[in-house]
Amino acid sequence: MTKPEIGRSVQAGGITTNYLEAGDGPETVVLIHGSGPGVTAYANWRLVLPELAKRFRVLAPDMAGFGYTDRPEGIEYGLETWVRQTIGFLDALGIEKAHLVGNSFGGAIALRLAARHPERVGRLVLMGSMGVDFPITEGLERVWGYEPSFENMRKVLDVFAYSREIVNDELAQVRYEGSIQPGFQEAFSAMFPAPRQRWVAAMTTPEDELKRLPHRTLVVHGREDQVIPLANSYRLAELLDNADLAVFSHCGHWSMIERTADFTRLVRDFLS
Repeated sequence: MTKPEIGRSVQAGGITTNYLEAGDGPETVVLIHGSGPGVTAYANWRLVLPELAKRFRVLAPDMAGFGYTDRPEGIEYGLETWVRQTIGFLDALGIEKAHLVGNSFGGAIALRLAARHPERVGRLVLMGSMGVDFPITEGLERVWGYEPSFENMRKVLDVFAYSREIVNDELAQVRYEGSIQPGFQEAFSAMFPAPRQRWVAAMTTPEDELKRLPHRTLVVHGREDQVIPLANSYRLAELLDNADLAVFSHCGHWSMIERTADFTRLVRDFLS
């Protein structure tokens, strides 16, 4: 049985990177997933990918330490590693410039990449994004402190979504099984050990650098987000000179899953 989470693989900055690809439009969009336990590019983007692929070439890599991308021995997880991997990914596929859509942790990667390599980025979409400092939420503590069990996965999913209909036992089982694949939890627990406030700080880009970013940016946030505070997106909208802000009601940390049609339409129109 083929797993939909596993796509193609490419050497990206020395890391064998698993990625999904769809569409053949003239412009490229790279989707960068978040940092939940057992997450994969597929888990985050399965609903968005086929829709955006109607207009763009869409690529969704598993970041180092997540999903089905290699976890090289001795790797140091951190923003520099993930930015290097993403630039290596673009280089390996011969892509000079791409639009970046970053979810949460992925938003922090997109911002740092845009600050360090502005010429490689077209437009930015930041969804429930990290990248500025904030007091760590109880929700993020729960996500990063996850220890594998079905019950703990349920508790994690409960803080992700506003709608209880989305967070059912079936999803929890799938995500739990995802989190106990060989090597998954070992890498995950090594990434954000307690005390965890320091990892929020480590995922930031200095505010003076953010103020200098010229890129057209769409900042999206769920009003009821319990993982990354809505105030983050207000702050990003203040700092980024060329940013628009959209806030979804009755929506938690998963805009792309809870408000798929609205999110996809907004992103597609913005990138077009």
